[in-house]
Order: sequence, then structure tokens, then C-alpha cells
Amino acid sequence: MKILMLNYEYPPVGGGGAPITAQLCKHLVQLGHQVDVVTMRYKNLPHQETIDGVRVFRFRSFRSRADICRTPEMASYLLGAWRPALKLARQNNYDVVHAHFIIPTSPLARHIQKQTGLPYIVTCHGSDVPGYNPDRFGLQHKLLLPYWKKLLRNANIVTSPSRFLRDLIQTHCPDLDVSIIPNGYEITPFNAHRKREKHILLCSRLLPRKGFQYVIEAVKDLALDWQVHIVGDGPYIEPLKELAQDSKTPIIFHGWLDRSDPEFSELYETSSIFVFPSEMENFPAVLLEAMNAGLAIITSTAGGCPEVVGNAALLVEPKNPEAIRSQLLALIESPQKRRALSTAALEQLQQFSWGGVAKHYLDLYEQLEHEKQ
Repeated sequence: MKILMLNYEYPPVGGGGAPITAQLCKHLVQLGHQVDVVTMRYKNLPHQETIDGVRVFRFRSFRSRADICRTPEMASYLLGAWRPALKLARQNNYDVVHAHFIIPTSPLARHIQKQTGLPYIVTCHGSDVPGYNPDRFGLQHKLLLPYWKKLLRNANIVTSPSRFLRDLIQTHCPDLDVSIIPNGYEITPFNAHRKREKHILLCSRLLPRKGFQYVIEAVKDLALDWQVHIVGDGPYIEPLKELAQDSKTPIIFHGWLDRSDPEFSELYETSSIFVFPSEMENFPAVLLEAMNAGLAIITSTAGGCPEVVGNAALLVEPKNPEAIRSQLLALIESPQKRRALSTAALEQLQQFSWGGVAKHYLDLYEQLEHEKQ
């Protein structure tokens, strides 16, 4: 099959949706299919290149940071890709268009559909769904809601990585059919022979809703002989550093680390506990990384977090430092409990292999191809 993949973010640019798209593309190519990606250009990245067999086309747009994209910058993706993406579609005779994110990407898929008749799939990722991230996109979601509903209803298929996000979508479109396909994960074992240190690891884009402030509050009055290591950057980093200043338990900020950075791997391989107490999540890739590293995990009951970890983590209610403290102390005091969670995490991860996820999407593509005939 020939697939046109649309995402305004694509590695090395973007957050969680970018590597998810890249892995899906890579595994579709490995299964023998042609995949072209249309994304936004950032700084000196090439206009066109082939990565893992995937042709990546980057069109002119405005973006000031690699890790965060603001609404006007998202709009610039549409302006830059509007004509050249349609030209690509006409030249290459694709079988299907797959758009990641309802806004800003699916308007481009809808444009191509209207001009060529190509069916399109929309995969939702979280921040593109009203009610998921109101601190950043509340106003935009409110203003665009009628158009948002129209985009979903015009899509041939809508997919969600989690039941939580599907239910949120259906609060706005109750009769919309949404297929659930979990995000995949490239299972690449960390070095299991490295010694586990007394390290508690947190990793994410630093936003208030990620809940890292509650971990700091949970440990700052405890003189633990453990260290808290925080990986990530974002608009909330300075308030977190200020909160951590007088902590009796050492708290170390590493900033943003690329996943290929040896320090990133070292932190995952030598830490013992991973905490992710987010207030709102769809399908957090950081939990998959923590499971891959065999960490004992504490996460929240919010959103899709429980769906990802299954029985392989301890759960806490969001915004609850006392619960986080209690679960941390339970793991600190019990190496046996940490080992049990580590084993369960590695077992839970197997269901998210990218090979299986890619085949689920291929089933949908083939369904649309048969409907065209």
C-alpha cells in the first residue's frame, strides 16, 4: 500500500505524538509498504530526506522551539503544506491518508480528500481533544468545537490510543465510532546488569498538570538517603526548582535529554523507582519507557495511565502528595516489592509491540481500500 502520513511534528521535532508517528511509519515500511510523511520544517532540517525507509517532506512553517508548538505555529504548518501536500497526493496515487491530531493536521487531510477523493484516518493523541488540556488549549477548543466535530464526522475512520480518550471524544460526539489502537513501543532492553541505585526518576515535559510538584512536596520534608532525578524541560521548570530548593531529599534537575543521550539511558538503567503522577494523560510513552527499563512504577489514576500499566504499578489519586509519599516509602522499604513490579512491568510491555500495532492499522487501511472498490 501507499500511505500519506500527516503530522505537524516529526522527529527530531515534537513531543510524544512525533516518535509514535515515526515508529508506526518505520514498521509499516518494514512490512513492505510505502510511507511518505508531510510535516513542518524547523530551522536547518532538510526539506526532504529518507529515514528508516520513510520519505519525509518538510514544508515551510514557523516554529521557535523543537519541544513546544504554539497555535499560530501550528497554523503555519497548514499554510506551508496546503498546496505541496495536495501535489504529492496527486503525483503518488496514495491509497490512504493518515492524519495524526485532529487539529491542526486533519484539515489538511480533509482538503486532500475533497480534491482527490482519498479516504483519511484521524488518530487522536490527547491535546487535540477538548477537555484534555484546557490549560493550554481551552480557548482554542471552545472556538473551534463546531469545526472540530465536522472534521471528525468527515473522517472515514477515527482512532484513539485509549478508552479514556475515546470516552472524552464521545462526550462531544456521542454517536461517533472510535476504534482503539494502543500506541506501540520499540522494545529495546536496557542494560539489566547495571547496579540499581537509590534513585527516583521522573521524566516528562514540565507542565503543571504533570504533577511533579506533588512528588517534590512528598519528599522535601523527608531526609531520605535517596535522590530524585527530574528529566525534562518546559514552562514549569523554574517553579519546580524553586519548590525543590529547601528539600531535605536531594532533587536533581537534568533538563531535556535526547533519548539517544548516554545520560538518558544511564538514568533509566540505574534508577529503582519511576514516578509519573500526571493529572491528565492519554497514553503516556514515558510509562512505556519506564516499563522497558524494568522500573518499579508509581503513577496516577488519571486518564489512560491505568490502561498502560495494568497491574504493573502502584496507583495514586492525582494531586495527592500524601499518597505519593506513602507509596514511595512502601517501595523504598521493600526491595522485594520493587522486583515484583519490575517483573510485572516487563510482562505488561509485551502487548504494545510495534509489529502488532502496525498490523492493526493496516487492517483499517485495507478496509478503506476495499470500500473504495
